[in-house]
Amino acid sequence: MAANIQDIPNIVNFIRQAWPVGNESLNLLAAHMLPKKFPRRHKLVSEGHMEHMVWFLEKGMTRSYWLVDGEEITTSFSIAGCVVFSMDEVYYSRPSMEFVESIEPMEAYGVSIKSLMTLIADNIELCNWWRVIHQNEYRRLHQSHKERLTLDAAERYKEFFRQFPEVCRRARLTDIASYLGIAPATLSRIRRHKI
Repeated sequence: MAANIQDIPNIVNFIRQAWPVGNESLNLLAAHMLPKKFPRRHKLVSEGHMEHMVWFLEKGMTRSYWLVDGEEITTSFSIAGCVVFSMDEVYYSRPSMEFVESIEPMEAYGVSIKSLMTLIADNIELCNWWRVIHQNEYRRLHQSHKERLTLDAAERYKEFFRQFPEVCRRARLTDIASYLGIAPATLSRIRRHKI
């Protein structure tokens, strides 16, 4: 059964923080959303696979990572309200180069990539929302890259905590350390001191 916008307040709030999407457009999107619950550590996106879905998170959190020589390198986290998908699949029709997994039990709403791309092409509000979330993500990646090159480990964690306090409270220390490019033992020492 498709969602309605009263059932997805976190998703609606996230969308409207990026762009003032009206109820009519949100209802069009919600009509394509199918609810799904995922257990902790479920792979929503897997390297080398085509999932054909975009996931909107109503509850829970995910992390994205690459597998490099057997080591998981965390690239981002997403919390309730956010949208997760394989960029390789959405934009290049190729299998994913990364993994996205739930890091706690999750409620999500899936929309097929094909349906979402049609909605974005046909609806200016959804199109503008899609553009702005990608703009914001590009800025976040740019800022993260700058911080990794210019800040020491303690400053990197302090800035990450300022931007993403929920992730710092709920994600595993090893995943946060991987994202920040520091050793888990170093992050453990940093976290023992007040920010």
